[in-house]
Parts: sequence; C-alpha cells; structure tokens
Amino acid sequence: MNQGNRRRTPVLMNEDRNFDDLAPRFARNIYGGLKGAIRLAVIEQDFAQVLPRANAPANNKPLRILDAGGGQGQFSLQLAALGHQVTHCDISQQMLQLAKDNALQAGIDTIEFVQSSIAELRAEKQAGTRPAFDLVVCHSVLEWVVEQASLINDLQQLLCVDGVLSLTFYNRHGLVFKNLLRGKRSSILDGQFEPRPGSLTPHRPLDPVQVLKWLDTSQWQLLCHSGIRVFHDYLLTEDGRAMDPQALMTLELELSRQEPYRSLGRYQHVMARRLCPSAQTE
Repeated sequence: MNQGNRRRTPVLMNEDRNFDDLAPRFARNIYGGLKGAIRLAVIEQDFAQVLPRANAPANNKPLRILDAGGGQGQFSLQLAALGHQVTHCDISQQMLQLAKDNALQAGIDTIEFVQSSIAELRAEKQAGTRPAFDLVVCHSVLEWVVEQASLINDLQQLLCVDGVLSLTFYNRHGLVFKNLLRGKRSSILDGQFEPRPGSLTPHRPLDPVQVLKWLDTSQWQLLCHSGIRVFHDYLLTEDGRAMDPQALMTLELELSRQEPYRSLGRYQHVMARRLCPSAQTE
C-alpha cells in the first residue's frame, strides 16, 4: 500500500488519544534522534537536582514508580534498571508491546506492565488493591486527553503523601511560535485548532500558566519548571541546523529554566510534590 492510500485514524476531539495506529511512528518521531535526546537530558537534569534518589541505585530502598501512559517506557526503563519498582501503564496495546520489547532487549524483567487507563489505576488504589506510588511519571499524556484537570487529580490520588509527580506536556506557545516563524497565523489563536488525521501534533496543547494554576493549591509544592527544546525546533537556517549537537545540547540545558526561553520550549516539564491527602475520599 503506498503512502497516499494509507488509511489514517480520524481525529476525534471528544476522545482521549490511543496510539495503537501510530505507535512505531510516535516512538520514532517523538523519542528518537536529537529531539528525544534533548527531552531526556532536560528531564534527567531536573531529576538530578530535585529527586536525586530516583537516579541512584535503589539498594534496599527502591521507589515505587508509576509510568502513567508510559508509551515505550524510555525513561522508566532507566529507573527499573537501577532497581526501583516500576509499574508501566498505557491504554495502547501497541505502545505497551514496544515497552515490553525494549525491556526485554535491555534485560529488564522486573517491570509490571498494565494495559489500563490512569483513571482505572486510580480506581484500583481507591479500592485498596493497589498501593500509592512514591513517584508518578506522566510524560506527553496531558495534551492528548479530554479531561485534563481530572487527569491531574487522578495523578495526585495515585501518589503517596510527599510523593513526586514528573509531568511533561506540549506547549501551546511553542506551537504558535513555530507557525509564526513560517509566516502563518496559528489557528489555535482563533480557537479553531484541529490537527490533521494521522498527525503527531497533540490535540490539546496547553498553556503552562493553566497547568501551574492546577498545581497551585495547598496540596502541591512546585519543585521545578523547565522548557524542553527551547530553540532546537526553531532552527530554520542551514547554519542553525548544522550546529554541533553537543554544543546545542549544552545550550538547551543552560537555557531550559531561563525566561523567556523556558516559555518557548516545545514541551514543558514540571515536578511537584504532593503535600497532603486530597479532600476527596481515597
């Protein structure tokens, strides 16, 4: 079947996105290459400063970690390799299989793989059949779900008191800015944004201010906020694209928390600590 005749799943803006139809392409385009390396480097830098225990061998004190909507599990595999207790969940069977294959290739057989939504895991915790987690990793999920504030609440409920959330999401400002550099007005400015079928552009880009408001309650302590790919994706000239990768990486890490560069990052990474139980019944 040629590329022009390939069927693509239509974009359903009233449903959460399942990547069964695009799993290999998603893994390759989003996590592969220099773009994926920058993403991991920024997250690892934040962890080293905020939660160094996660990046250290678990020894006798492993963290209970949930990779929520974990995709191919690129980050959580590193945590499992250090001896931490990792549960990996995803609604996509194809994504889950990619993660299992990656774990097998890495010689890691300690991860619990669960085909489940995050809300279903929260229900298991409420029923007492699943313990709370010390760390919840939820990367590149928020921009694909309908009820975004509810997802934040679900993630909070899955954490133990003093547990830490690592959250990345697609930045609305980065999408607008990239279109402006191409001489186009982004339809998101007019409230009419709808990605093409088969597109890997997230359905619901977020304003970082809104996400920080969701976390600005007595139940959260914001630990860090970084931009991911604050200039890499805007290199439109041949000279820019030919920049030495190591020099580029060093500069990305240097500017990831500096404004105004942070606010232009194509993705945002925030880490927050759960301070107290939710007022809702757990």
